[in-house]
Amino acid sequence: MSRVASTTPPDGAIIPDRHPESPATGSKIPSHFAHCFGCGEKHPTGLHLVAHVGNAMDLTAEFVVSENHQGAPGLAHGGLLSVALDEALGKLMWLLRAPAVTARLETDFIKPVPIGSRLFITAEITGQVNRKVYCSAVGRLDSSDGEIAVKAAALYVIVPMTHFLESAPADYLKAISKTPEVLAFVDPNFNINP
Repeated sequence: MSRVASTTPPDGAIIPDRHPESPATGSKIPSHFAHCFGCGEKHPTGLHLVAHVGNAMDLTAEFVVSENHQGAPGLAHGGLLSVALDEALGKLMWLLRAPAVTARLETDFIKPVPIGSRLFITAEITGQVNRKVYCSAVGRLDSSDGEIAVKAAALYVIVPMTHFLESAPADYLKAISKTPEVLAFVDPNFNINP
């Protein structure tokens, strides 16, 4: 029987330092793919989530729930809210300049999120042990100090950039070659702490 990975940092986990080449505090974190459902500006029904770097190992993000994001009539789909939190948490990897995959995501739904709402997300790295990066996030309704609607905890695992590039369509590889901010992140020579 396989063991389920925890999203709680174990004893000995550290809060890592920001990579010296990570985006500056307050800057917008670029989209890694224009057609990404979570953050891509060219996805016609996507979240169009926008994230900004915080002061330490944290960020803020937001998106507006549209009619395309409904589950029950007038309410955001729960899976879609999980996508939003996963997207925000994944953007924390820009602070480490390390490509990573979601190994586990736990989402707690606290309040319904109506269409037309703006969800404000705060996310932070809560610990790291070698390639494992532990994170948490909170989504609030309509303001950065609004009611908590959803929470998440996650475990990401740092992987070589080839994990993503080997499956990437040729047009994506061509596009990132023309996008300096994304190309700076898509660096197959990252040191990934074996």
